[in-house]
Amino acid sequence: MRKTIIILACCLLTGAIAFAQTAPKLGWINSADLLQGMPEKAKADSDIAKYARTFQEQIDIMIKEYQTKGQQFQANEKTMSEAMKEVRMKEIQDLQNRIESTQQSAQEKLQQKKQEVYQPVLDKADKAIQAVAKEKAYDYIFDKSAGALLFGKDSDNILPLVKAKLGIK
Repeated sequence: MRKTIIILACCLLTGAIAFAQTAPKLGWINSADLLQGMPEKAKADSDIAKYARTFQEQIDIMIKEYQTKGQQFQANEKTMSEAMKEVRMKEIQDLQNRIESTQQSAQEKLQQKKQEVYQPVLDKADKAIQAVAKEKAYDYIFDKSAGALLFGKDSDNILPLVKAKLGIK
């Protein structure tokens, strides 16, 4: 009887040790593929393309005007006075500066619009990843497309320990 109790205790102890040493459950996802499959992403892409076209049309008109003024200047340059040449060159230079300024502004506004339009899509994807990770008891989820950690147990975050080690509050 005593042997049986000792053997049973050893089995339970071995089982507890084996259970405590189980490897963390890891998962991965290719978030780029996930986003491509989301209908909201297609609509966001379409909205961004329309928004970008409005800027491109405006810039194209300015470029045509710049080219026309440049051609007119070259064609009439020999008959112009020096004062008129300076005025026309200044007009052309000002137009070129406006084009560059408009292009820069368009890029900034387009970047802001992308952030505004894509953020809800990214949030939805992130919530779904978090939910699946918790439902399926994953410890960590990695993003194959970005090489990033998308989900990690809070208990495994060693930031407070590292801050304490460095004396950071």
